[in-house]
Amino acid sequence: MHQILILSGKGGTGKTTVASSFIALSKAKASADCDVDAPNLHLVMGSFEQEQDHGYFGLEKAVIDGKKCILCNRCFAVCRFDAIKPGKPYQIDAMACEGCTYCSHVCPTDAISTIPFQAGTTKLFHRQDAYFSTATLRMGSGNTGKLVSEVKRRLKDAAEKTEVAILDGSPGLGCPVIASLTGVDLALMVAEPSVSGLSDLERVVASARQLQVPVAVGVNKADMNKKMSAQIELYCFKEGIPFLGTIPYDPTVLEAINNAQVLVSYDCPASAAVKAIYERTLLVLKEMHIQ
Repeated sequence: MHQILILSGKGGTGKTTVASSFIALSKAKASADCDVDAPNLHLVMGSFEQEQDHGYFGLEKAVIDGKKCILCNRCFAVCRFDAIKPGKPYQIDAMACEGCTYCSHVCPTDAISTIPFQAGTTKLFHRQDAYFSTATLRMGSGNTGKLVSEVKRRLKDAAEKTEVAILDGSPGLGCPVIASLTGVDLALMVAEPSVSGLSDLERVVASARQLQVPVAVGVNKADMNKKMSAQIELYCFKEGIPFLGTIPYDPTVLEAINNAQVLVSYDCPASAAVKAIYERTLLVLKEMHIQ
């Protein structure tokens, strides 16, 4: 399975709009939303016949056996995360606990142990021969990178024979982004024409290169700052990065989003620009001998 990842250095650049359009244009049989903190690609994916949910368990959390607790206060004294709540018996705040197990080591009665804690839920949707994988992270939970890896693993296992998968990546440059990038064949960066947009782009490109992932770039809402759009294109030229084109600011995009529709189902300037970028992406893939 060849994986094409749509990425950006921050949220709100339009990567989900581009990703959903690419899925529609390519009629991809495998797709995933790797933004487990705030997934939204499913809003435009339509209905599915089947759904398989599995709990995702991250770090273990401490629990206190009230029958064994002697209220010695040692666990409270050593906890640096304010996860111990004094009482009769003492209790653990699972949201604050980091699973360090320090409290269990100092407990004189072995009243504290650790148990698996559900940090999120993975979801695999299926209709006919198409698969869509995503997940939701439980509020306050960590390990987003591992959860993203699980999203990709479930998609690969379910659609192993599918040639190409379109992945909607995570914003920013944290663990979810690194996990999204790992193992993909091409990362299309959707940049915005601003000083911070160029800075974010440079950082994500640097990370992709460290992971030996080829990148290409497109600029969304390019006409809102033509000077910065030109600077991003110049940056790509200097760095030898394929620049696939620009997408104009278009109110029709908001209409498509509000109607939970894919942008390329509309006849508008932004839709035409996305289609052109898609065609250029195919050329890049052909040069890489992926398609």
